[in-house]
Amino acid sequence: MPSMRDLKEFLKAGHLPTLLTSFLYFDVCFSVWVVNGAMAPFISQEFNLTPAQKGFMVSVPVISGALMRFPLGILAQYIGRKRAAMLEMSIICACLVWGYFFTHSLGTVLAMGIALGVAGASFGVALSLGSGWYPPKYKGLAMGIAGAGNSGTVIAMLAAPPLAYAFGWRTVYLIGLIPMAIAMVLLQVFAKEPPDREEKKLKDYLKILVDRDAWIFNLIYSVTFGGFIGLASFLPTLFHDHYHIPKQSVGIYVTIGVVAASGLRVLGGWLADHMGGIRILYVLCGVILLGILLASLLPANPWMMAALIALAMGAMGAGNGAVFQLVPLRFRDSTAVAGSLIGEIGALAGGFLPNAMGLGMKYTGSFTPGFIAGAALSGLSLVALALVTRRWTSTWVGAHGKAIDQFGQDRRHGMPSSID
Repeated sequence: MPSMRDLKEFLKAGHLPTLLTSFLYFDVCFSVWVVNGAMAPFISQEFNLTPAQKGFMVSVPVISGALMRFPLGILAQYIGRKRAAMLEMSIICACLVWGYFFTHSLGTVLAMGIALGVAGASFGVALSLGSGWYPPKYKGLAMGIAGAGNSGTVIAMLAAPPLAYAFGWRTVYLIGLIPMAIAMVLLQVFAKEPPDREEKKLKDYLKILVDRDAWIFNLIYSVTFGGFIGLASFLPTLFHDHYHIPKQSVGIYVTIGVVAASGLRVLGGWLADHMGGIRILYVLCGVILLGILLASLLPANPWMMAALIALAMGAMGAGNGAVFQLVPLRFRDSTAVAGSLIGEIGALAGGFLPNAMGLGMKYTGSFTPGFIAGAALSGLSLVALALVTRRWTSTWVGAHGKAIDQFGQDRRHGMPSSID
């Protein structure tokens, strides 16, 4: 972990209040984004959902949030990331009130899932806002701290089931207004818009849609983040349906993996700064592949399953930090847009996993096919990384994926701009 000297230099290098309030903004939004997954056993029981319906219901907020990330990232590039964050949280508050009063059928629950997707769109804005004040050699650590807001899943998984049991699951939406309001006030008071925003024409931002490097990041992030959000959303259903854990207690089993992922995201970013993001990703994608394959065996003991999930999700969390050590080095002037696109594709992959789990149970009577699908995606990401490593380290990043500035060197002549 960072030494005291490293930490002191890091604290002086950027604007800490912006970084911390960005973390809180992302943390609270993330908890709202996954709250339907945390309450899935309660919702499923009330509406008597089939396994396939459960998987689809859990995936809707994930897919909705994914689709909103790129447009919000572009909006933030024009109006500023702080303004975009405040606008987003205002909309979320209105959605939570709507959810309390109007979710009385599966259709309205699915509509609420679409509304909750607004919270999932916070990703690119939060990470870019939080890290925007920091120089390249600290981008991984800053991104890791802001991105550790995915620990909001812990809040949802631990708090939502017992609150739903005590007060009813719809009331949980209203309770979510309290932390959201606190995050809004603190962000408005303490955050400052970073100076790294460069305004371009819309067509220049959209060029990233055909950028080869962006799509390699999309694939890898589909494994690290898509795997994380997909598992976090569906695991309450898995532990309730397969292991018969009481509805109000499923969050305890899920939280082990979520805590590992959230805490290791910061470590992943720091290790990527010091050892190179490419090198770290090779190791982590291998660990993810192993963990998912072992989990596909569905061990009889639920704590053993929780431990295997924690292994895979911990590697996913660290992998998220490593990916976003590299992204701002490749897309230096448009991190919000690039991060939003990569986050969008990654989150879409998160919607794939719950559906694969639900359909696997429907047609085979087992959750194993869903895990196998995730393992296949992990193997594909390793192949893709191997294919681009030489080109990346000879153009825009140093050996093993270290920031070139970290070596005390000037940027190489001909280094690509943020989007080319």
